[in-house]
Amino acid sequence: MTNAPKLEPGTPLPEYSVVAHNSATESENKIHDDSVARQYGFAGGLVPGVTVFAYMVPPVIRALGNDWLSAGRMGARFLKPVYEGEETRVTAIPREVDGAIELELEAKNPAGEVCATGTAGMLGRDVAIPAATAFATADLPEDREPVSEEALRRRENMGVVHATADREAIDKFLVDTRDDDPRWKGDDAPVHPGFLIRWANTILASNVRLNPWIHVSSEAVLANELRVGEEFETRGRVVELFERKGHRFVRLDVLIIGADERPIMHVDHTAIYDIRKVEDA
Repeated sequence: MTNAPKLEPGTPLPEYSVVAHNSATESENKIHDDSVARQYGFAGGLVPGVTVFAYMVPPVIRALGNDWLSAGRMGARFLKPVYEGEETRVTAIPREVDGAIELELEAKNPAGEVCATGTAGMLGRDVAIPAATAFATADLPEDREPVSEEALRRRENMGVVHATADREAIDKFLVDTRDDDPRWKGDDAPVHPGFLIRWANTILASNVRLNPWIHVSSEAVLANELRVGEEFETRGRVVELFERKGHRFVRLDVLIIGADERPIMHVDHTAIYDIRKVEDA
């Protein structure tokens, strides 16, 4: 953790600022499209939650160093939309919690509104990471069923998504998230945690055909580094379905594993799969 700042509880770390970019305007999830998002009461297409998660990583990795990638944790909850072209400012304040340092994170828009909150830190000894064998495996459906509570219950044990940490795809992710940290570059570099969080979204969208939907939160445990060029797979299961204020939510338990079923990231991942329409408010 060379050159990592000294963490003094209550003393803010240097602020991180980035101009938000909505790279998902052509994605299957039309909540990122301006015209569709406005039908749900938003000012325009939403910058993806995965992207906002990625914006919150730089202060964490700079404070905790590369060790955090294999023995760390980070959670983020997305409270308000972030829009294309907005300056997003991320603050990190160290707090002492149960004798350990935790970073309290906020991402704010130009109006000073808090768009996302989170915490990050190193793993405690009491954190248990599930083994790959704890997740039943299934094949992805040939034809995805339209999303519904019943469809999600039928896909309780989700089809496994296989992928490779492709350098070209990661480079595009880094450009899209405006992250030029050299630690993510090179043929054997560690993979950015935000890139990995994306696969929690992917497994959901690969198992059911979604309407416009919103990434609400992710609580991630980083168990081991994944390196560029490595193959990995994403396993998941539906653990909770609920309704709140007219929105329908799904909560997933997701495990990303590398070679020899080495756990990479464990994610508690929540999304709104059925958004309340404006006229229903």
